[in-house]
Amino acid sequence: MSDYVLDHQQPGERHRLALMSQLLDPMHRRLLDRLGVAPGARTLEVGCGNGSVSAWLAGRVGPTGRAVAVDLDLSLTADVCGVEFRQADILAGPVAPGGFDVVTCRAVLHHVGDVRAAVANLVASARPGGAVLVIEPDFLPVTVAEPAAVRDFWHGWLAWSREEGIDYFLGRRLPQLLSAAGVLDIAATAETALYNGGSPWAAYWQQTIRQLRGRLADAGKLHTESIDGFLDRCADPRWWTQTIAFTAAGGRAPGGPGDDPRSEGRG
Repeated sequence: MSDYVLDHQQPGERHRLALMSQLLDPMHRRLLDRLGVAPGARTLEVGCGNGSVSAWLAGRVGPTGRAVAVDLDLSLTADVCGVEFRQADILAGPVAPGGFDVVTCRAVLHHVGDVRAAVANLVASARPGGAVLVIEPDFLPVTVAEPAAVRDFWHGWLAWSREEGIDYFLGRRLPQLLSAAGVLDIAATAETALYNGGSPWAAYWQQTIRQLRGRLADAGKLHTESIDGFLDRCADPRWWTQTIAFTAAGGRAPGGPGDDPRSEGRG
């Protein structure tokens, strides 16, 4: 996995992850609910961050189930009853091949150098016919952000992220990646939030930009005036914008009852 620019040791990262959980967990839980996570199920979350989704999954599967959560760094996870935390890299291989009824990850793959390998290992971690759900960002909305100064800020942010090996347009490619890994019955959707200055989303971006400010300036893609202007707007409740179309795609791992092995991986 490529170097993660927002590692867990940075000051403020616990707060930033808490904001991310507040903003994205409702969508994630709703999509997992549709999969019918039931008592006794075996679940895997890859890139668990602070562990909030895995804690929720542990409550759903109950004492007869199994909730496994993996991340490169587990220092910000709490000791949650019912969650089995493991330090692992999804690029190293599947987690307990074929061992899980539900496999999910969120906002992980856009940081990974070899996305196809990561997706293949995610799918291989699911039992035949098991559910796979991935959620990744697509920064399409920022390409038409207003005013022009905000659009210029995001242009610099995206130029920096490309040099860092981060793919902020990965969301739209998720269905094709899952299909290439053999996933069947794929469905995908995207959600975007419109938010104003002073809102939790604005606070999330303020925290993120402040943590990365030094790296952004050193890379030469964003000037101090541009960064300060964006942070000022994040504090102004009169300013409304949207940033990310979070794309969720999922389906069934191949090999389930009734699957035609000749059709696996097509598309």
